[in-house]
Amino acid sequence: MKEYIKDQIKKSYETKQIIYQDEILLQKIEEVARKCVALYKSDKKTILAGNGGSAADAQHIAAELVGRYGFDRPSIPSLALTTDTSNLTAIGNDYGYDQVFSRQLEGMGQEGDIFIGISTSGNSVNIIKAFASAKKKNIITVALTGRDGGEMAKIADIALVIPSNSTPRIQESHILIGHIICDIIEKEIFGNGVKA
Repeated sequence: MKEYIKDQIKKSYETKQIIYQDEILLQKIEEVARKCVALYKSDKKTILAGNGGSAADAQHIAAELVGRYGFDRPSIPSLALTTDTSNLTAIGNDYGYDQVFSRQLEGMGQEGDIFIGISTSGNSVNIIKAFASAKKKNIITVALTGRDGGEMAKIADIALVIPSNSTPRIQESHILIGHIICDIIEKEIFGNGVKA
C-alpha cells in the first residue's frame, strides 16, 4: 500500500511538473491574476461556480478571498454561486439545473466582474450557459478545466486547461492555481502583510 500511496503522490507531482514547464499556461495564469487585481482596484468582484468537487473548489477560492489567504487584510469581494441552496433548488426546479448559474449571474453579475467556471471535463452545460450570460453582461470569463478543455475552453475569454485526463490530478491542480491567484491578488493589493 505504501508504494501505491507514493505512486499517487508521484502522479500529482508529474502533472504539476508539466504545468511548471508550460510557458503558455503560466502566462495565462498570470493574465487571470492581473485581471483579478485590476478588477478589485475598480471595486468589482470575482464570481465562481462548479459542480461536485469543482463546487467545493469554487467555494474554497471565494472563501480565501473574502476571509484571508496568507495574512490579515480587508475582505475582498468574491462569490461562489454554489452556496445558496434556496437559489439552486428554486432555479433548478423552475428553470432546470442547466440554468442554476446563468440565472444567478443575470441577477448578481456586473460589467467588469470576472466569472471563473470550474469543470474537469470542460463540458458542464450549466457552466457553458453561465458563460453565455456573463458575455451578455460584459463579464470576463475564465475556464478552469482539464483534458482537452471541452466546450468551455472554446468560448471562455481565458482557458486554463490542466494537461491531464485524470480527474483527481486536474482537481489538485485547480486548487493550486486558485491558491496562486489568491496569493498574487493579496500581495498586489495589500503588499506582503504578515504571513500566517
